[in-house]
Amino acid sequence: MHTGIDEFAKRLIETVRDPSIRDCDRIMRATHVIADRWREAIANRRAEELVGILIPDIVDQTIFALLHAIDDGALSLSFSASNGATVDLNAEGLGELSGWYIGSEGWREKYSSERFVDDFAD
Repeated sequence: MHTGIDEFAKRLIETVRDPSIRDCDRIMRATHVIADRWREAIANRRAEELVGILIPDIVDQTIFALLHAIDDGALSLSFSASNGATVDLNAEGLGELSGWYIGSEGWREKYSSERFVDDFAD
């Protein structure tokens, strides 16, 4: 048994996966720009088109939850950069990783080659 791995797995599920599901459920019940997009897609599109709209939103919510867990200290993680440096994400992220990811002109826009909707664009 890998006690450390099991602890990480438990925290990952409790702080990333489960909150992401709850957040997506909450989005569907809310008055929210993402919920409006989902409802419009449900009402007016075929299943394949609907899934194409939902996938990036759900993936983004999950990554946001992971970064938020790091920002809040629920997960303490480090990253090994290609130059061999170890980056303490909790310290060097300044509690802003989730914002740097989801915000306008953030990591999605800068690095992603896949679709996303910037709900915060002016």
